[in-house]
Amino acid sequence: MTAAQVAMANLCRHLSLAARATPTQLAVAVQHSRGGKLVYSEIDFAELDKRSDAIAFALNHAGIGKGRKAVLMVTPSLDFFALTFALFKAGIIPILVDPGMGIRNLKQCFAEAEPDVFIGIPKAHVARRLFAWGKPSVRHCIHVGGNWLSRGLTGAIGLDSLLAQAPETSEPYPMVMLPQDEMAAILFTSGSTGTPKGVVYSHGMFEAQIQVLKTDYGIRPGERDLATFPLFSLFGPALGMAAIVPEMDASKPITANPEFIFAAIEKYQCTNLFVNPALVERLGQALVAGDGAAAPAPRKLPSLRRVISAGAPATIASIARFANLLGARVPLLNSYGATESLPISMIASQELLTTSAITDAGGGICVGMPVSGVDIKIIGITEDVIGHWDEARVLAAGEIGEIVVRGPMVSQGYYRRDGASAAAKIADTGGGRLRHRMGDLGYLDQEGKLWMCGRKAHRVDAGRDGRLSKRYFSIPSERIFNTHGAVKRSALVGVRLAGEVTPLVCLELAQGLACNKGGALYAELRALAEQYPHTRGISRFLIHPEFPVDIRHNAKIFREKLALWAQSQLKE
Repeated sequence: MTAAQVAMANLCRHLSLAARATPTQLAVAVQHSRGGKLVYSEIDFAELDKRSDAIAFALNHAGIGKGRKAVLMVTPSLDFFALTFALFKAGIIPILVDPGMGIRNLKQCFAEAEPDVFIGIPKAHVARRLFAWGKPSVRHCIHVGGNWLSRGLTGAIGLDSLLAQAPETSEPYPMVMLPQDEMAAILFTSGSTGTPKGVVYSHGMFEAQIQVLKTDYGIRPGERDLATFPLFSLFGPALGMAAIVPEMDASKPITANPEFIFAAIEKYQCTNLFVNPALVERLGQALVAGDGAAAPAPRKLPSLRRVISAGAPATIASIARFANLLGARVPLLNSYGATESLPISMIASQELLTTSAITDAGGGICVGMPVSGVDIKIIGITEDVIGHWDEARVLAAGEIGEIVVRGPMVSQGYYRRDGASAAAKIADTGGGRLRHRMGDLGYLDQEGKLWMCGRKAHRVDAGRDGRLSKRYFSIPSERIFNTHGAVKRSALVGVRLAGEVTPLVCLELAQGLACNKGGALYAELRALAEQYPHTRGISRFLIHPEFPVDIRHNAKIFREKLALWAQSQLKE
C-alpha cells in the first residue's frame, strides 16, 4: 500500500483491483429456490465493478452524493452487492440494520441516524410508510426488486428507472477516497444485549479487517466463500474471493435449510464457510444424520479449508461434532469480537477442544490469542466512566475483569451517542487510538490467551445495601450446571429476597424431561454447586419452559427477562 493509500482509503479499491486482475472470475453467486429446484444468479468481478460504477453515477445524477446517509434494507442479492459497493464508491454512508431487532428499535435507529435516502425491497418500503421510518429526514426513496403491484405500493423510484435516467458513460467512476478515520458506514448493533447503537465504521477499519482475514485467517484470492451473514459476504469480493449466498433468511439463520447450504458448497466447491454457532449446531446435526435410511453415513464437506464461527460462544460439543466432519487439518475458527470491534481474538477447534476440561470446571470459554494488531487488557470491574487510560488499572494474569481492546479495527465511537461513547471508550494518549470496553468479562492466562466469563451486566453481585458478599459470573457458573445430564442450558440471574441480592439459576431441561420444584434435581444441583468455589452459595433454581433468546444467534439468552420472571415466581 502506498503512502497516499495509507492516508486515504476506500474499501472498493479491492474490488476494482480484482476486476482488473481477474475480470471473468466469479464474484457473487446467489442461490434461489424456485418450484422445488435450486437455481443461481451469478456475476463476475468485471460486471460487479461496472454495475456498481453505474449505480454510483446514477445516485450522483439524482442528487445523492458524498456525505449523504442511505438506509440499505435489501435482501442478499446481486443488487445488494452492487448497491453497497456503489454507496462506498460514491462516499455515501450506508446505514446497515438488523431487521430482526424489531419495529420499535428500527424506528429508533432511523430517528438517530437521520438518513437522506431509503433503499429497500418493496416490503421494507411498505413498512417505512406504515411506521414512518425516517420520515423527517428521508428525501430519496429507491426500491429494489418486487413485481409491478408491490412496487406501486412503495412510493419510490425503481433502481432500474434510476439507472435509465442517468447519462450513459463508459468511464470508470471516480472513486471517493476518504481519510482513514472518516465515517464510511453506520452499523447498528442488534440490540440483543441492550439498546441498538450505531457503530461508526471507517474505511480504515474495513482495511484492517481485510488485512486480518488475509494474514490471520489465511484467505486468498480465488477462494469461494459460503457466507450466511450479509456483512461478512461483502468481504469476499474485496478479498478477491467469490461470495456464495444461500437461500435463507439472514436475520434468522437458524431457520436455514441445511440441504440448501450443502448444495451451494458442493456446487461451487466452497473453501470457506462463515456461520454463527447456532448454525454450526444445526449443520453438524444434519451432516451426522446423513441422507436418511438409504445413506446413514455422515456426510463430508471436502472442499472446505476453514470454517469461521462468530456472533456468540459456540458449545464445545457442537464444535467437536462439526469438526469431525471436516478434513483432519481443516480448522473451525472461533472468533471473538463485537460490532464495535471484530475480530479481536481467534482459536482453532483443535486447540479449543483441549480446553474443555477447564471450561467444564468453570474456567470460562477460551477465545484464543489476539489477532494481528490487537492489544487486549483486563481491568477492574466498574460502572464508572474512564476518561483516560492508566496502566495501573490492568489486572494480573488469571484475574477476572472487564475486557478492553485497542487496534485498527476497533471503532472510535457511536453515532450521536456521546453518553454511550464516553461509557465505552477510553482515551489513550500513548497508543494514538481509543481503547474500547467490550462490556464482557474475562481474563488472560499466563500464555496470553483470552478466556470469556460472560457479560459485565450479567454478573450477580450478591449482598445487601450495596455491600458485596460474593460475585458470581455467568459463563463459569452456568457451565457447572450445564454438565448435569438433565440440563439443556442454564442462566444465572440475581433476585432480591428479604432485601438481599441472591443468585438464582434458571434451568431449561433436556428435551423430554420434566421435574417438579423441590425434586431430586434441585438437590443434585445444590450439591454440584458446593463442589466449586465460584458456584458455592448458589442454592436456588427454577425451571423455565423455554429461554427467551435473540432471533439471530438463537444463543444469546435474554437474562434480563429471565430475572424479571424469576423474581415474579418467588415469594419473600
